[in-house]
Amino acid sequence: MTPADFGAASAEIFLLCAGSLILIVDLLLGDRRGQKTYALSLLTVALCAVLSLAHLPLGDTAQLAFSGLFIGDSLSIALKLATYVAVAVCMVYSRAYLQARGLMQGEYFVLMLFGMLGMMVQISANSFLTVYLGLELMSLCLYALVALNRDSARSTEAAMKYFVLGALASGLLLYGMSMLYGATGTLEIDKVAAAIATGDVDKTVLVFGLVFVVTGLAFKLGVVPFHMWVPDVYEGAANAMTLLVGSAPKIAAFAMAMRLLAGSMPGLSDQWQQMLMLMAWASLAVGNLAAIAQTNVKRMLAYSTISQMGFVLLGLLAGGAVGGGCCERDAYAAAMFYTLTYVLMSLGAFGIVLLLSRAGFEAESLDDYKGLSRRHPWFAFLMLLMMFSLAGVPPTVGFYSKLSILQALVQVGHGATAVYAMLMSVIGAFYYLRVVKLMYFDAPTDQAALHAPLDMRVLLSVNGVAILALGVAPSSLMNWCMSVMTSLVGGG
Repeated sequence: MTPADFGAASAEIFLLCAGSLILIVDLLLGDRRGQKTYALSLLTVALCAVLSLAHLPLGDTAQLAFSGLFIGDSLSIALKLATYVAVAVCMVYSRAYLQARGLMQGEYFVLMLFGMLGMMVQISANSFLTVYLGLELMSLCLYALVALNRDSARSTEAAMKYFVLGALASGLLLYGMSMLYGATGTLEIDKVAAAIATGDVDKTVLVFGLVFVVTGLAFKLGVVPFHMWVPDVYEGAANAMTLLVGSAPKIAAFAMAMRLLAGSMPGLSDQWQQMLMLMAWASLAVGNLAAIAQTNVKRMLAYSTISQMGFVLLGLLAGGAVGGGCCERDAYAAAMFYTLTYVLMSLGAFGIVLLLSRAGFEAESLDDYKGLSRRHPWFAFLMLLMMFSLAGVPPTVGFYSKLSILQALVQVGHGATAVYAMLMSVIGAFYYLRVVKLMYFDAPTDQAALHAPLDMRVLLSVNGVAILALGVAPSSLMNWCMSVMTSLVGGG
């Protein structure tokens, strides 16, 4: 190892040290620990962002570290910055909720930091070994966070389901990676791609390994038929934990999909395209149709997540359908744009749920949103923006993100799939607009005053305005995604 290796992973090393230190400090603080641990955790996330920006690669260069296990490139820095924003927003949104329920504990923030460390390792993985280590670190932290409210039977049940199914998916992913290693003789992602390109490998073993790898990816994304855990975990976990599970890990899952599919197996794109196609079609149908029947807003948003991840799969599908150049870059950039904007929308939607929650009241039923516009007009408007964006209604960013995926599909000859996705989006608009109807046209059933800290109100407002601003002027974020993908896959 060289000093350059430690420089490339400086953010990860700092986060590991800071998280361990915060755990010790939290133990020494005693009863005063909650607010101080919260402030230290936010400061840690900010310093991680500074360290990542300090090692921003120039142009299309990528820095390999630790004997090829770790890579620092434009994609890793961009997704890490998005992860920092998502985790910091989760901390701010969840503070008042945790205080009201006596859950303002150092363990929450330390687990969140170590979970973020796992996401960062996944994002910068250049080896199957690094991918798996990052995945397990993130997953174990999320399992513990879901079960953090030990007095809740629902949370404990949700954590058990998440753990059992997650362990199964991790085992399948590991088995698939072992088969790919057996066929290619290497664990490094770029070397696996080179070995497959030579054609001097056992294609049967590769395809079997691919099936298991895609299965593991599908579970982490929460797409059909590996979606069973999503609605149960979203509903059973405390609202603050659902906020985290439904946002930042999606960025890491997208990074893992890019590394494993576009990075290590572009030569098998004909095979994994078919699998992504089937899962995307099923996810769009199951997610949108099942969400219509839900009366719990968290279960509704869980099925919404399934359908939204179906769109991400369609972007990956379009990227793998071509052999390089602008179309491939544009498709992967559209998938990245969709993932980032979905995380932004998810943060806003669950943020409103947290805002309306109070001690003894979780704001989980759709009926709890009746007449919200008369009680809190501004936050009803913010929720309207979130629902419109998730439904793909202009001028919100959700419209442009869906349009970019559909354009990518049409460019590579998947016009029928684009039409199908558009029809499913129209069907899905029903349950999003139902929330708007309840807020603006029904009489309120709850007249309680809103008690939320100023920082949460301001950040929620910024979140909602960003949804609208990116919809009106999406070019800056899309151009950034394209520049990242140009450095990864090429294209002019």
